[in-house]
Amino acid sequence: MAKKARASHTCSECGYSSPKWLGRCPECGSWGTLQESPSFTTPALTPSSPAQPITAIDAAATQTITSGIGELDRVLGAGVVPGSVVLMAGEPGVGKSTLLLEVASRWAAQDRRVLYATAEESAGQVRARAERTGALRDTLYLAAEPHLDTVFGHVKDINPSLLIVDSVQTMHAAGVEGVAGGVAQSRAVTAALTTLAKTTNLPVLLVGHVTKDGNVAGPRVLEHLVDVVLNFEGDRQSSLRMLRGIKNRFGATDEVGCFEQTAEGIREVPDPSGLFLSHRGQTPDGSAVTVAMDGVRPILAEVQALTVDPVNKSPRRVVTGLDANRVPMVLAVLQARCGERTNDKDAYVATVGGMRITETATDLAVALATWSSLHETPLPAKTVVIGEVGLAGELRRVPNLDRRLHEAARLGYTQAIAPASPGDSPSIPGMRVLEAATLADAIALLQR
Repeated sequence: MAKKARASHTCSECGYSSPKWLGRCPECGSWGTLQESPSFTTPALTPSSPAQPITAIDAAATQTITSGIGELDRVLGAGVVPGSVVLMAGEPGVGKSTLLLEVASRWAAQDRRVLYATAEESAGQVRARAERTGALRDTLYLAAEPHLDTVFGHVKDINPSLLIVDSVQTMHAAGVEGVAGGVAQSRAVTAALTTLAKTTNLPVLLVGHVTKDGNVAGPRVLEHLVDVVLNFEGDRQSSLRMLRGIKNRFGATDEVGCFEQTAEGIREVPDPSGLFLSHRGQTPDGSAVTVAMDGVRPILAEVQALTVDPVNKSPRRVVTGLDANRVPMVLAVLQARCGERTNDKDAYVATVGGMRITETATDLAVALATWSSLHETPLPAKTVVIGEVGLAGELRRVPNLDRRLHEAARLGYTQAIAPASPGDSPSIPGMRVLEAATLADAIALLQR
């Protein structure tokens, strides 16, 4: 027997539903976003297939498929899961389309069909980029279509094993009010693609735009509909690109993939530490190497400091790539606890290669690089320094110290200065670990 459904009001931002209209959504706090959904009659539904015991479901249906790009597979968990929907967001010009075109090329290189649907560029533009990056493949199909129903027709004709849509904000769903990129259209397009993926076991990769504050453009419900949300980020002044997982139903969200933007396209960087340190020859003064953690990945980074006589009466503190509030504090500790005159010098402190570090494990590197610049004395070669500096001048241990030291030893570093531990000292094959309880002790180790 058919059942009469009540009219409801749905929030266009978060999808919250209420039987009556409200000025403000109780779920997300947005004003004027609850819109009335007309009442309709729903027939009694018959299940298309009977429910099964979970043990009877074939586990092979959820086995991951390698994308051909190791850094992407690392962030996804182990690869692409059949029937999954992955949303990749990022600022304009960061390289989202270039990366996904490379994914399509690597996928097609394994003799598998892939459909690349774009509404942002013409077919000729994508062809030119594919030719420049070496992504031309016979099993890579291209459709320059802004209409979602036409894309579904291509899927039916080609029967691909991977669908890439660039982008979700430029696709238009028929029968839905609003312009492409609007709240209603973005939600309808994402919901339709998610339904396609779940019913056909076809993995779908979506490109998403971001707002000025870095969030995915459109209603927040988009992030709830998809299985994986990735953020592709990078500085326009640097070739380094980082792929981070924000949401992942199939793996951890603390993995990071590293890429480099080149004239030939996006190149994965399986060893990012080498990217930041490849230029190093003879160790200069004012330079210290540390090991930062980006998620669960240790990355060696170089911190440089330059101290000069001030031009004005007020000394300057210029910081690039580090916490601009933390560096002046470390310089103040260096003066108060170690007697180094930093208050009458201009100090310029920066990371190398465009890397951004916000964790406190780089405090010791900032302090020792500044000390090295003040005394024009380089730190010992093949030495890494790791530790947090407290206001009393003490050195505090940092998380994952053993993993950081093992990564430094793998890259040929033979000596490390780290905070003193209450138990046994870290034992790293091929590396001598010098422990210091205070910042003054660490400087004393350099003067031996």
